[in-house]
Amino acid sequence: MSIYYPPVSFCFSVSITGETGSKEASFKEVSGIAMEKHTEEIVEGGLNDFRHPVPSTAKYSNLVLIKGLLAKDSPLAQWCIATLEGGLNNAIRTNNIVVSLLNENAEPIRTWRFANAWPVKWDVDDFNSMNDELIIETMEFAYSYVQ
Repeated sequence: MSIYYPPVSFCFSVSITGETGSKEASFKEVSGIAMEKHTEEIVEGGLNDFRHPVPSTAKYSNLVLIKGLLAKDSPLAQWCIATLEGGLNNAIRTNNIVVSLLNENAEPIRTWRFANAWPVKWDVDDFNSMNDELIIETMEFAYSYVQ
């Protein structure tokens, strides 16, 4: 009988694919892998005392990727800048983001594919001369669905 050990959360990979192939970067943290099922209420006719919840569409949280500051000419930074500064006259280019939880041999245990993702927020940490830390940026992505 084999003993099951829950996987560790610090061993993961992120791959961003699109028109230009695969663009990978190292990330400090990934969060926002969440979904919930919306419900609608149907009021029972004739009796106002009863409401029946019925399932509706799924709602996905935004995917949040946190890392050290990207170089200005990196493909990921260029995609974020083009999308966020592009205004509504330019078409938004979407990419697929794949997050994989890895085992001790760097093999995927579980993989999440975020389809048609695009940047909705880009945030850089505050500058503070009293801290001896790397500058961290946070990128937030909306997407159509997750597999």
